[in-house]
Amino acid sequence: EREKNDPTGFRDAVIAGLDAAEDLEQIYKYLDSAGNKLDYRRYGEVLFDILIAGGLLVPGGSISQDGEKPRTDRCIFAASEDMESMRNHEQIFMRLMRRYKYLEKMFEEEMKKILIFIKGFTPLERIKLARMTALWMANGSIPPQVLSVLNNEHLTKDGLALEFLLEVFVTYKQEKGGNAPLVAALRKSGLDNRLLEFLPLNKRNEDYLKTVLVEKDLADIFKLHMNQASQEAKRELTQLLVDDINDNKTIKDIIADTKEMSTKSNIPEHEVVGLIWSTVMSLAEWNKKEELVTEQATKHLRTYTPLFEAFTTTDRSEMALLLKVQEFCYENMNFMKAFSKIVLLFYKTEVITEDSILKWYKEGHSNKGKMHFLEQMKKFIEWLQNAEEESESEED
Repeated sequence: EREKNDPTGFRDAVIAGLDAAEDLEQIYKYLDSAGNKLDYRRYGEVLFDILIAGGLLVPGGSISQDGEKPRTDRCIFAASEDMESMRNHEQIFMRLMRRYKYLEKMFEEEMKKILIFIKGFTPLERIKLARMTALWMANGSIPPQVLSVLNNEHLTKDGLALEFLLEVFVTYKQEKGGNAPLVAALRKSGLDNRLLEFLPLNKRNEDYLKTVLVEKDLADIFKLHMNQASQEAKRELTQLLVDDINDNKTIKDIIADTKEMSTKSNIPEHEVVGLIWSTVMSLAEWNKKEELVTEQATKHLRTYTPLFEAFTTTDRSEMALLLKVQEFCYENMNFMKAFSKIVLLFYKTEVITEDSILKWYKEGHSNKGKMHFLEQMKKFIEWLQNAEEESESEED
């Protein structure tokens, strides 16, 4: 009964076995055979404490000093920090977890615990642990999500969390041969849009994040972060539009709110107008009959033409809107015949200029329903071209 609840006794037995081994291969052989005698199932996390830190870790990251021999130097923290040494230690963990599969889940829990303790470790111990963490992530022993525990105020405020993460990222990139696998791992784990959370509060901004990542040749990670931040900002802007429209705010107020948020979030106008189109079109209950939906669409859109006009001040924005309309009409079959009428409405209300419509017709259109929409626009285009020629001849 005493043995079942005696982590100190387990530690003493493991340390004695490790100290008797002459090299890493003998250490593995000892650990492999000891699993038949010692209770790894009960003391798996204690075992990992010893293999990583050399002894039994207590809250805060220090080693328990109970007993005659509380610590061994046959551990990661006492090893050389060079990558060859780190990889050799990685093999012990991999082989041990292959041999005793139940240790895999325990190891993930151990890492969540030990990463909270990094403030209690020396700077060199943190470097070794970060490098090993990268190796364990790279071989699949732990998921990148375990790094989330570093988002803890006592680790972020002094920059320890950031420093540790950067070492993990750099090592992972080296091991996997480039930024792409690191980007994929961060995206899969959901850490890509949470990087700012690991920065000290007084430096929690995009500029500082960019500086530290670029310094470590991790510019791709900053791009990933900015893409995620942009997606989040677009979701927030869409929600703002929905709320404003549902609250029956005036078009003038909707324009002001949209301009304020899009400027603050650095969303370019040509993307804003696309979001406005998608939002406005999603808020209507469309008639199922094709012959009725065109009239319904133009009536619905007429209300919002001042909103569209406020965000089509450039040629690029006008073209972006035309392509959005084309895409929508192509993907929603009932709207296939509505395209030219919607474009005509936008032309008459000065949302889209003649030049943009002609450019769309000649070269700017997408391939989605291309022949159908070009044919539908043919008479309108001819009328525009004739009007243009008449205007030129009058000037002459």
